[in-house]
Amino acid sequence: MFTAERRDQRNAVVAGFLGWTLDAFDFFILTLVLDDIAAAFGKTRPQVALAITLTLAMRPLGAIVFGLMADRYGRRLPLMLNVIFYAVISVLCGLAPSYGVFLLLRMLFGVGMGGEWGVGASLALEFAPPRLRGVLSGFLQEGYAIGNLLAALAFRTIYPVANAHYPGNGWRIMFFIGGLPALLSLFIRARVKESPAWHEHRTDWVTYRRVLVQHLRRFLYLVLLMAMMNFVSHGTQDMYPTLLATIGYSKARIADLTMISMVGAMLGGLVFGYYSDRRGRRRAMITACTCAVFVLPFWIAGVGALTTIAGVFMMQFFVQGAWGVIPAHINELSPGAIRGFFPGFAYQLGVLCASSIPYIESALGELFTYRQSMGLLMTVVFIVAVAVIAAGPEARGASFRKIS
Repeated sequence: MFTAERRDQRNAVVAGFLGWTLDAFDFFILTLVLDDIAAAFGKTRPQVALAITLTLAMRPLGAIVFGLMADRYGRRLPLMLNVIFYAVISVLCGLAPSYGVFLLLRMLFGVGMGGEWGVGASLALEFAPPRLRGVLSGFLQEGYAIGNLLAALAFRTIYPVANAHYPGNGWRIMFFIGGLPALLSLFIRARVKESPAWHEHRTDWVTYRRVLVQHLRRFLYLVLLMAMMNFVSHGTQDMYPTLLATIGYSKARIADLTMISMVGAMLGGLVFGYYSDRRGRRRAMITACTCAVFVLPFWIAGVGALTTIAGVFMMQFFVQGAWGVIPAHINELSPGAIRGFFPGFAYQLGVLCASSIPYIESALGELFTYRQSMGLLMTVVFIVAVAVIAAGPEARGASFRKIS
């Protein structure tokens, strides 16, 4: 019995982790081939950066659709459908014949991306022991960093070969690789069990609506928190390859720095996730965001090559350190009856609020410089994020099971 329980916990965490990893892989491919897509469709950088903004803006719709399904029908089926959906859309992005079609497909990808996190996180953390929830939260969230690292690795190794064989169309091959996540649905179907917490909290729609209304104030706070956290992450990641390109870094060097930063991200998520289990969720997040401010001068590549390497590593160590706490933190603050919908929808509404940051950074970067644009904006973002985190509640170690 003990072995079976541990196996179910492991499979649930692996499913949530891989779902988020493969989702992030496709998302970050776009940030690495942004210039190539602009050239292919005859558009400017800000116009292609708009595709990133539209992807982020559509994520709340995915959170609604897949979140409601997860609370009503269980976590497994919506997670399988979600993975298949975003994998198919990724392949279609590689076939896009025009800029308009590409934008539409990226919007649809945003629907899939918005649905994966809430369902995958609730499934994984409902299986997790409360005493390990923080460190497993960090592991789960850093699937996002590993997805970015894998995208950079593919850009470093596969992209040059693809572009040599299909000049000007190597970026399309990168999106075709994004179809591989569909295979994950087979693992979910065969190995992942339904969450016991979902069976206990399953309820009718009338009760569901009543619980949502009762916790409206908490929900609005989580939206604000997630808006700031998404300003933090997307503000330091999405346009960073472009910043490096504008100051003379080669594509290979940009991929190398991206991989280095994601190693920092993975370590940061685990370190601060563990720290949050010991000292609290808010304290861990505030510490990480405060430290990130001091790394900013090095991160904007304003000093030298070695300090830039240290800067990108430490920036994502702290950014994803703060983010590693998020899955546990907002799931603990969510009512059990609507945990499939509540944290995921709050998260994605926060994404919507922050979706303008890549476009703003790009527009200001073209007007001034990307160093000036991103350095100033992110200083303000980190300071406001610390204030929002400090003002909120915490429920570290809250039980996800009904107390009889």
